[in-house]
Amino acid sequence: MKRAHILTEREIKRVFAHIAQRSFAERNRAMLHLSIYAGMRVGEIAALQWNDVFAPDGRVREQIQLTAAQTKGHTSRTVLLSAQVQREMVLYGKAQAVGLPEAPLFESKACSAFSPNSLVQVFARIYKASGIDQATSHAGRHFFLTSLAEKGVSVHILAALAGHRNISTTMIYLHTNATVLRAAVELV
Repeated sequence: MKRAHILTEREIKRVFAHIAQRSFAERNRAMLHLSIYAGMRVGEIAALQWNDVFAPDGRVREQIQLTAAQTKGHTSRTVLLSAQVQREMVLYGKAQAVGLPEAPLFESKACSAFSPNSLVQVFARIYKASGIDQATSHAGRHFFLTSLAEKGVSVHILAALAGHRNISTTMIYLHTNATVLRAAVELV
């Protein structure tokens, strides 16, 4: 099985620089933050509504409660938002006319909700235009889980963050490199 491309910090900076020069910059930046820094699947991002991320008083929630209908495995799960992602959502909320609670959080240029497939295509276009041809819509999720693993986060915690019921699924996302292997043997 071909391994997914893992984004580097340099590539992520390049993606955000590209986005800043294009239409829908705030929206695309917010969506990619949810993928790269919260590990959300594209289908989950497409399914988000305003009230999933923003409380009635307009504050950004610290966590997103995904319903079974919003997830791949049809099992509800909680997505924790780091301070960085929360700040990004605040910026996105300020740049948008806050929608009705059940309105899609992210809308296409046709002012309708994204389907998971259309959002996959948006991510692919962004990565390709940023010069990262091999990245897919899942690249952000791979980065999220691999970077946490490299920082020593337990596979059981990673599985919980990813919404996986089985750690063998989580293991597919974890990629090693020479630096990580060298650091591991130096622990002995």
